[in-house]
Amino acid sequence: MKTPVLALFISLVALGACMSNQQTRPSTDYTQWVNPFIGTDFTGNTYPGAQAPFGMVQLSPDNGLPGWDRISGYFYPDSTIAGFSHTHLSGTGAGDLYDISFMPVTLPYQEAEAPLGIYSKFSHADEEASAGYYRVLLKDYDIHVELTATERCGIQRYTFPKGESAVFLNLKKAMNWDFTNNSYIEVIDSCTIQGYRFSEGWARDQHVYFRTRFSKPFASVEMDTTAVTLKGKRVGTAYIARFNFETEEGEQIVLSTALSGVSMEGAARNMAAEAPHNDFDKYLAETRDNWNRQLGKIEITGDNKDDKVNFYTALYHTMIAPTIYSDVDGAYYGPDKKIHQTDGWVNYGTFSLWDTYRAAHPLFTYTEPQRVNDMVKSFIAFYEQNGRLPVWNFWGSETDMMIGYHAVPVIADAYLKGIGDFDAEKALEACVTTANLDNYRGIGLYKKLGYIPYNIKDEYNAENWSLSKTLEYAFDDYCIAEMARKMGKTQLADEFYKRSQNYRNVFNPASGFMQPIDDKGVFQPDFSPDDYTAHICESNGWQYFWSVQQDIKGLITLAGGKDRFAEKLDSMFTYIPAGKDDLPLFSTGMIGQYAHGNEPSHHVIYLYNKVRQPWKTQKYAAQVMHDLYFNAPAGLCGNEDCGQMSAWYVFSAMGFYPVNPLGGEYEIGTPLFPEIQMHLDNGKTFTVLAPGVSRENIYIQSVKVNGQPYDKSYITHGQIMDGATVEFEMGAEPGKIWYR
Repeated sequence: MKTPVLALFISLVALGACMSNQQTRPSTDYTQWVNPFIGTDFTGNTYPGAQAPFGMVQLSPDNGLPGWDRISGYFYPDSTIAGFSHTHLSGTGAGDLYDISFMPVTLPYQEAEAPLGIYSKFSHADEEASAGYYRVLLKDYDIHVELTATERCGIQRYTFPKGESAVFLNLKKAMNWDFTNNSYIEVIDSCTIQGYRFSEGWARDQHVYFRTRFSKPFASVEMDTTAVTLKGKRVGTAYIARFNFETEEGEQIVLSTALSGVSMEGAARNMAAEAPHNDFDKYLAETRDNWNRQLGKIEITGDNKDDKVNFYTALYHTMIAPTIYSDVDGAYYGPDKKIHQTDGWVNYGTFSLWDTYRAAHPLFTYTEPQRVNDMVKSFIAFYEQNGRLPVWNFWGSETDMMIGYHAVPVIADAYLKGIGDFDAEKALEACVTTANLDNYRGIGLYKKLGYIPYNIKDEYNAENWSLSKTLEYAFDDYCIAEMARKMGKTQLADEFYKRSQNYRNVFNPASGFMQPIDDKGVFQPDFSPDDYTAHICESNGWQYFWSVQQDIKGLITLAGGKDRFAEKLDSMFTYIPAGKDDLPLFSTGMIGQYAHGNEPSHHVIYLYNKVRQPWKTQKYAAQVMHDLYFNAPAGLCGNEDCGQMSAWYVFSAMGFYPVNPLGGEYEIGTPLFPEIQMHLDNGKTFTVLAPGVSRENIYIQSVKVNGQPYDKSYITHGQIMDGATVEFEMGAEPGKIWYR
């Protein structure tokens, strides 16, 4: 029981927090420029549903059918909805989650053969989405569905017609890579249920617990259970529940569902903390305020509405993942299958690191420094529980998808920028240990030979990707060296600087490309850089040649000097092989051999700066921004990949990009808006001015920083944090080179 003094203190603190929130509420509604439908068509693989920034809950409609196009649960060309589930992946190309799926109906309801099941038709004319909000009309039932979310709770509001109605909760339903292992539903009272769904998929042995509260007591409950069998043996039970209601015309029922990776009790605590009331509008307003605070960290000025929508939707997409993965009390389910507890920090998961280390995580160092600190702490905890840093983890599971040990650049970047209070010694230990796991994905061979041979496989090396692994490991080793150097560990730094030069071992002077090599040191015969092979990760030789972000000068030397390097860059953007029209799924957004739809190409446009041809960087950066990002469902040219595709756009629209994600230097491209202000946590504002910029005026004529002529091709982290003003004079023709 609280004492009167304590109760008064708590009330005053709550009042102060409320007043503080009102004072910091942005005057601009940035959510009006967020279009969550961007990326839901073509290859974006995004979802349109409701989510708080970085939220554990991603409450979104599911079309109900499997397939790569519906990998996030929703595909814009479809016309059916078969449920609203609480977990989704943003543009990963991986088919998992879709947990805790509800579907409201009126009787009699529509049901098709599996896998669709109970469903309704819908029309995009009756659909709307913005940051933190989604609504749709289920045409077969005349039910209006609205969705919003807190960080750990999904809030649904159903507006029913008069008649017999029901809400189904289907814990059996699974799509794509997902499989229900076991589930449970328990009725607590006439308004409250709880349970869990355990599943196997991309996330192995995933545990999702939930508690749901209905705003109206259900008249009755029907429970259907079936045995879940695997290889002829029962492994669990699949629950489907039906909650029945008599509804009046226009009657609304609100469902609040809290998730937890820990327990049903954890879900109940999350609900008590975040959604104790049946007030949909309250939570929608709070989530919109939350999104406006987040989106308002970067303020743009411009007259083109579509450009604004593209920018703020991109910024929104960078704040979809990583996702919160601890309860309000700090408990979370670890990769060791045990429950762990934070001591005040927030645990995060859903790290698509092969993608996001390139630009999304560098962006977070400006937009989300506190979260960066917590993410690094999450990495350290994952290392302590799993024996190595994460590669691609979510919901307490390591998927081992993609390659590299790219938690390393995220950790090193945070340390070098002085972010947070994480244990740097433990963080460096985690980096070094992960980089020295001899039995993991060819690392032992990499250390022994200086590269990974294409002709030897281990248990983790089934996909091979030997050339790409060599190049990715070399970059990560450079990051370890930089962190060790800053910490005064000279011997360790020298060891990893040496390893960071291993990229040279796979360069073949005869072909002029990075080339697969065997354990005897013989380059793969009949190699063509045009080909997509098992030795190069989702790319070809053209696209991976440039993956030496840590040593562009060394790469230029290998290529034969600046002139030859420039010629090779020209070929990258102009060479289209004859008769090679059938490209792999991941080769989209093509300009010659440049594939903007896949991450290894993302920094290449900015390399022209290094050979004193910045107008070509400006030309291609503008082309990509104007042609490959647009305000429509098909407005992304490749998988969103948890924010990386959008982070490229956010940086590029500001006029610069981190070619080396660890270097603290950002190569100048071409700005998209007349003015951009980035409001930093240190109270300062970094400003980019380009008053003459337009669709035609994409070329930089001169650069000033703080009113003085500038003579570098890049801006620095220090300039950004000091709140510098960068001013570009723009023109329709290439200007003189402003840097030395």
